[in-house]
Amino acid sequence: MKLIAALAVLFAALTVRAADPGTGASFTGPLGLQLYSLRAEFQGNGVTATLDKVKSWGIKYVELASTYNLPPEKYKAMLDERGLIPVSAHYPYAKWKSDPEAIAKEAKVLGLQYCGCAYADHKAPWTEEQCKETIEVFNKAGAACAKEGIKFFYHLHGFEFEPHGDGTLGDMLISQSNKDNVFFQMDVLWIVFPGQDPVKLLEKYGNRWVSMHLKDLKKGIATGSLSAHTDVKNNVVLGTGQMDWPKILAAAKKAGVKYYFIEDESPDAATQVPQSMKYLEGVAF
Repeated sequence: MKLIAALAVLFAALTVRAADPGTGASFTGPLGLQLYSLRAEFQGNGVTATLDKVKSWGIKYVELASTYNLPPEKYKAMLDERGLIPVSAHYPYAKWKSDPEAIAKEAKVLGLQYCGCAYADHKAPWTEEQCKETIEVFNKAGAACAKEGIKFFYHLHGFEFEPHGDGTLGDMLISQSNKDNVFFQMDVLWIVFPGQDPVKLLEKYGNRWVSMHLKDLKKGIATGSLSAHTDVKNNVVLGTGQMDWPKILAAAKKAGVKYYFIEDESPDAATQVPQSMKYLEGVAF
């Protein structure tokens, strides 16, 4: 019996070590990195050196924020050379509004499964009229992406939670957009900062959430603001801020979230990302 127990412990240890970096016994991913986190590195050290750094962390999946003036074919080749799989990307709202077909075609070249918008341009405060216009833009974007076999998503940024009826304009956006072609990405910081509950929203909208930005908010920072702005230094290592990650990650898994991306907008992202990965390896839920 002692031998069997020892072998079981060994097997469990090997299983944990075999997990992808940033994943563990509870959080199994798949985990990626939103490359916007390293925008200063891309600018200062160049594309090649920055992608090499991402590879050195053991990251497998990436979400794109730009191709850094490289043709999409060239950028895709550089990712392929490093075993980095681009599964998602963000494009500007104005481009989605003017030419969603062009974005969908580029996303196809990049080999993306998901393609979305990180911020809907608007005049604050967001109104029902602006929300209706955004729904129209997103429905057209979703249809254009669907033709290329890609899923369109929107990354809520906090300002969408203006009160409306029995809920918020964010509820209107999700419930009235085309459920077959328009999906959503939950950035946890931009849910908690405006005073919303990520667990409740995951439970309410289930599989409309296709991906998640793992981002923690510094302790002591007040919530409830619809400004969609907080100092980037308030992005802290996962597990050191305000978020209840065990509850959030358990709810995300139940909702069927497909991909998780660390996004760290702080000036210390290059130091903090590996620490956040370490936290995810040990988080229990």
